[in-house]
Amino acid sequence: MEEKLIFEISSDSKKGYTLPALDVQAKDINELIPEEFQRKSDAELPQVSEPEAVRHFVNLSRKNHHIDKGFYPLGSCTMKYNPKVNEETAKLDGFRNVHPFEDERFVQGALKLMKELEEYLCEILGTDVVSLQPAAGSQGELSGILIAKRYFEKLGEERTAVIIPDSAHGTNPASVSIGGFKAFQIKSNEQGKLDIEEIKKYVDKNTAVLMVTNPNTLGLFEEQIFEISEIVHSRGALMYMDGANLNALMGITRPGDMGFDIMHVNLHKTFSAPHGGGGPGSGPIGVVERLEPFLPVPRIIKDGSSFKWNYSYKNSIGKIHSFFGNFSIFVKAYTYIRILGAKGLKEVSENAIINANYLLKKLEKHFSIPYKDYCMHEFVASGENLKEYGIRTLDVAKRLLDFGFHSPTIYFPLIVKEALMIEPTETESRSSLDSFAEAMIKIKEEAEKNPEVLHSSPQTTPIGRLDEAKAGRELDVKYDK
Repeated sequence: MEEKLIFEISSDSKKGYTLPALDVQAKDINELIPEEFQRKSDAELPQVSEPEAVRHFVNLSRKNHHIDKGFYPLGSCTMKYNPKVNEETAKLDGFRNVHPFEDERFVQGALKLMKELEEYLCEILGTDVVSLQPAAGSQGELSGILIAKRYFEKLGEERTAVIIPDSAHGTNPASVSIGGFKAFQIKSNEQGKLDIEEIKKYVDKNTAVLMVTNPNTLGLFEEQIFEISEIVHSRGALMYMDGANLNALMGITRPGDMGFDIMHVNLHKTFSAPHGGGGPGSGPIGVVERLEPFLPVPRIIKDGSSFKWNYSYKNSIGKIHSFFGNFSIFVKAYTYIRILGAKGLKEVSENAIINANYLLKKLEKHFSIPYKDYCMHEFVASGENLKEYGIRTLDVAKRLLDFGFHSPTIYFPLIVKEALMIEPTETESRSSLDSFAEAMIKIKEEAEKNPEVLHSSPQTTPIGRLDEAKAGRELDVKYDK
């Protein structure tokens, strides 16, 4: 049945709360709140009972797909299961009730946690220093580009170009442009990896940064990364790593050891804080020592046995987020790292790689796999072979919902036609992967024998197939009483 809006079940006779009897002297509202800040009319809030409110939102949650409900193989976004212990630690009073305006003397535990998290990330990434301040991977990415800009300004060099592979994440060229550089795209080679000859050709004295995702968006490890780093550094440029795919590297190899000077990492992906639904996220950036003066302020420093905020970095790019970052995400990532330890983090990456290769082998006979090399944590299949039946990758994505699975990322990376970018993560069991593979194979059979089923899917969701062009042009989400 269609769930009504909560306003539609609202009634003036209902109430979902009971306030205790007043045990202090009553005061007129005008004594507490200046008239200019008082409402001129009642807030338009629904009036429902507590059971109605609970049932309403539980029913809505059942209609939406989420990681606690089913498999979410969203490539490059690492939608892994979020351990509930993370939520318990984040709810501890000393963390949940802390306020950024509190004197640093009274938040020593929070500062210590942040400082230790920076140190853990330095060890995992192989960088010299880390700032936790950026609120998302995209903001961490922009911060890294601004650091590169400031670095070359201090050197007195007017470098204007940032080189990006054609398989890059969409935020890469956006960050480059906002940061004041021009993005130049280079082609991948036939194996879907960085082309050494292209790098030699285009990286010159005008190049500020080579921006790389490793493993790349095809799920392939850039095996020539040391040689690439040498070429870039020999021409005075910096190496930047988009850390969206760090889930494949932990405990196995470190970006800093590959020659990267700057990188961001997503705590809400790799380190298991909830991801999706609008946030919050966290995108710390790590840099080598010579770039430390340019990191955002304030920085956390240890003064004897105490921790303090330090704003005195005259070459800093400044603040890039209100206050000090999204603290609850720090607590969850810290919990995850402390529970797993070095051995556990390595096992996470190993299992993510095993799961991805297992799925690849299960599907390679049924879907086109343009780049057949062993993958890391994800791989890219293609629905190109289904076009002869009039089926697109979009149809596959819609049909998966009827089998209880969220779609993989589709139509990305752009260098693969009809792309299906699949990342199973380490938290999925073999039976879960088998079920997903069986659904994909079933959909392939339907495409061959009964394509109309795919054209009319999804069929089991609260809302069926939409006219997407019309929905985009005529978006109507307003409720009018």
